[in-house]
Amino acid sequence: MKYFKYFVLTLLILVSFLSFSQEIVPIIKNLSELDNKHIGVRNYWLEMGTNTYNFPILIPVVVIQGSSNGPTLGLTAAIHGDELNGIPIIHELISSIDAKRLKGRVIAIPGVNAYSIQNDQRRFIDDEDLNRIFPGKIDGDRSQQYAYKINERVLPSFNIHIDMHTASFGRVNSMYARVDSSNDTLRILAKLQQPDIILNSKGASTVGAKTSSTMREEATAKGKQSITIEYGNPQVFQGEMTDRGVKGILNTLAWLNMYETINIDKFEDNAIYCKKSYWIYMEEGGFLDVPVALKQHLQKGDKFATVRNAFGSIIKEYFAPEDGVVIGKSTNPANMNGGRIIHLGIK
Repeated sequence: MKYFKYFVLTLLILVSFLSFSQEIVPIIKNLSELDNKHIGVRNYWLEMGTNTYNFPILIPVVVIQGSSNGPTLGLTAAIHGDELNGIPIIHELISSIDAKRLKGRVIAIPGVNAYSIQNDQRRFIDDEDLNRIFPGKIDGDRSQQYAYKINERVLPSFNIHIDMHTASFGRVNSMYARVDSSNDTLRILAKLQQPDIILNSKGASTVGAKTSSTMREEATAKGKQSITIEYGNPQVFQGEMTDRGVKGILNTLAWLNMYETINIDKFEDNAIYCKKSYWIYMEEGGFLDVPVALKQHLQKGDKFATVRNAFGSIIKEYFAPEDGVVIGKSTNPANMNGGRIIHLGIK
């Protein structure tokens, strides 16, 4: 009996410790299960499959539920595991919004690609690019099934969608928006983020991929207003991008009459508009120097890169094929032929 009392006491202490030390976060299988009755911030785990031990694969979901009816703004960060700047933007946004003043709700996923974030890699566990295989397949391979779950369990719950990206390993980006500029609503949504550059882009059709659709394209196909924002550099938290990202999302909520009002006609727009863009690649391998700056304007014939061999001799110089602006560039000096040099936007 004495030992039983000790056991009960120990159990009570353990339960008390766990209840105070960690929030119990519910697990759901679809965003359609979310509670929309309780005003405030609520956290969930969304199941995206099961691992080798048959444990659920979980991604975090944060819901900011407003006090009255309105649209749902969806935020998805890090579908590529090395593109992390969207995560602190979401974290900071949560502490910036008073849910009692919010109409509708914000559903934010600070880390869509569960495996790749943990493994410090861009692609999924089977080396596929998740953002190039939508809508996925219910009975497909690992990456196809994961993309299918995003498509079926996440995207239908959004009205407006901002997909949050950065550059990948070995590259840096300006803050720029990818958007179908022929759509007035999408163009305004991009403008509200106050990016450096707004790039006309209806979506990437990927040759050789299992399908040819990105998450943004698939959301658009479902009737959602979806844009992609590139927030700077990979594998880092950049304070400037966090501040700009939060401000852009607050601007979006205001324009949607979800939070507060702004006059869009007086909204400052300093973005550079590009009708198209393309990467310029290395023709010969070597050690690459790209001295031009992000957002730098190039005129046709301007030199933007030099390649040297192992002995220091110049083997190739690169010149702008036409007038443009530097959207992104390589930061990795060691490159073989076919390596990226600059991402050139054409105004």
